[in-house]
Amino acid sequence: MKYNEMTWGQMEAIVNKLGGYDAAMKFLRGELTVSKPASRRWREQDGVIYFSVTSDGTTGLQWIERLEKKGFRIGNYAKSVLRSDDFKPTSGVTTEIAVLRGMSFADNERTTKNIRAEADCRNLTKPNAEVACLIRENFSDKEIEAMGLWWIVAMHEPIKDFGGDPTLLRANRFDDGRWLGAYSVNPDNRWSRSGGFAFAVSQVGS
Repeated sequence: MKYNEMTWGQMEAIVNKLGGYDAAMKFLRGELTVSKPASRRWREQDGVIYFSVTSDGTTGLQWIERLEKKGFRIGNYAKSVLRSDDFKPTSGVTTEIAVLRGMSFADNERTTKNIRAEADCRNLTKPNAEVACLIRENFSDKEIEAMGLWWIVAMHEPIKDFGGDPTLLRANRFDDGRWLGAYSVNPDNRWSRSGGFAFAVSQVGS
């Protein structure tokens, strides 16, 4: 469409889109720029959130140092899991992740056992524990909020924390900062509806 083919209504819509007359004048003077929104790194299909993460061989101890240097906060229980010999990193493995929403389960059915059973029905598998670290590093709190979640727990094989309890790592967004936390589990644990449960769809070597 050429300029002389535009209607006054269309021109008015452009001015309003820029934020009004003052903003439009700033745009014309080069004082205001319009940028394309950043592309979303996740997608949602049938109520399930999908994205991919790629491992790089970072050990548990290295994750503690790496995340803390970037301003992330790590709980003591999470640190004990990262220090465990059962935390085994991989390198160059891309994992497609499927996140089942907590709200997809009835409140009285949102147990670890039922969540894993639903994942089995969908042919989803347990991810490597490092997936929690990759999620925490790769997705900002705003992105997790845009997913409609307060936390994403990696449903990996539980690793015992320093108290001997089987534990899962999870990325949390809290008012006091960006956290990598931990949650002790058993099959009958009930979860809140505010988070998501991350399983592996597939893994592809680099």
